[in-house]
Amino acid sequence: MSMEHWQKERRALEEELGERITLDALTGPGGLTDREPWQDDSGGEAGWLIAQRLKGHRHSADDVLTAWYALQVSPQVTEHLDLGTGIGTVGLLTLWGLGPEARLTCVEAQEISYRLLRSNLAANGIGHRVEHSLGDLRDLALERKFPLVTGSPPYFPANAGVVPQDSQKAHARFELRGDVSDYARAAVRHLAPGGWFVLCFPTRQKQRAVDGILASGLKIVSARDVIPRETLPPLFTLFACRLPEDFQGEMTDEAPLVVREQSGRLTAEMAAVRRGFGFRDGEAHGGHGTAS
Repeated sequence: MSMEHWQKERRALEEELGERITLDALTGPGGLTDREPWQDDSGGEAGWLIAQRLKGHRHSADDVLTAWYALQVSPQVTEHLDLGTGIGTVGLLTLWGLGPEARLTCVEAQEISYRLLRSNLAANGIGHRVEHSLGDLRDLALERKFPLVTGSPPYFPANAGVVPQDSQKAHARFELRGDVSDYARAAVRHLAPGGWFVLCFPTRQKQRAVDGILASGLKIVSARDVIPRETLPPLFTLFACRLPEDFQGEMTDEAPLVVREQSGRLTAEMAAVRRGFGFRDGEAHGGHGTAS
């Protein structure tokens, strides 16, 4: 497939939604063998692209690092469930990392995000690898279990501030369809024995995440704070969780991961994360190299 099919998809989305859509690199070109890399709007080379609203909720380092942490803790598996998948960022990054034989199942409740998700699957040519549904994760009751479940829950209680008028931003940030404990309960219902549930949550509200996860019956194996730039406080925390029959120990607080040096350059660890998603130089092209 050439870039023309992506441009056609973009034009169709812009006409349907009545707003500007950007094409951003989700993964880099590393590992591509069956075609030439695509180009994102910045001119950078991409393996997979992601279409997203210019003025909507956009992907960032929390998506990248949630997927990366899932790939770090989980063995190589062939099935994966992503809860509240949005436009597909965490789920597709994890799918990329699991390799060409892996399959993704995902659920999203927001119609506009689900519309973008379907475009991203089709234009990347991976629709045959993804089973997706429009629905509320609190009602999700699939028959099969998964060895890996991921999620990036909203993080503000509905009464905690001014809810954005933009529905996509509002549901990504505010707990309008459940909270972190609902994500954890959905994970419990769908985790296979020996499986992992990986999520991220703002560090400032870390205890809320811990309480919600433990209330679901899960055990937290490890947690890792993410610092956006040297000298700044942690912005969000990554959690790796298991069913109680698979882990009886105490949570390990790992050393923080720092995204950028004080100069603004990616740290060596974050550059390695980026290379793991196919970016040859480790730097970001699609707008999700900073912790925002």
